[in-house]
Amino acid sequence: MTGTVAGLMRCVDMLYTLRVIAVLFAALALVPAGAHLFSMASKLQMDRGAYLSAQRAYDGWSLFGIVVIAALISCLALTVALYRAGESYILAALAFLCLVGTQGIFWTFTFPMNSATENWTMLPPKWEFLRMQWELSHAGSAALNFTALVLLVIATTKS
Repeated sequence: MTGTVAGLMRCVDMLYTLRVIAVLFAALALVPAGAHLFSMASKLQMDRGAYLSAQRAYDGWSLFGIVVIAALISCLALTVALYRAGESYILAALAFLCLVGTQGIFWTFTFPMNSATENWTMLPPKWEFLRMQWELSHAGSAALNFTALVLLVIATTKS
């Protein structure tokens, strides 16, 4: 009996740890997405030169990819652990799908704009279309990141 209780306690501790880690990484993943969203209105008013200058603020942000990968892995790990423990896992699974959706948006809409502008070091003709797609793709990702975080918080705090 003691071994069973100890095993159960380890499982509970593991689930708690996974919940905390998944929420933390989802929150961290929201930081750059939220920054893009909240700067969008101002940046859409900028002329060509100002926009190129503003884009330099994002140099090095590719390192946030580490956070995104950690958010995906921790959310998937939480989903699997909840399922295996016989607990409700749907909210965690939906959060994971939201995080996967951000990657779909990035690779389909954001990354091609980064490539077309050589990471915003030059602006080709009709650059306004590229800017709009880039900005809107980040807004969509921010919405999905926020939704993932809310789902994880609800999954973690519901009784």
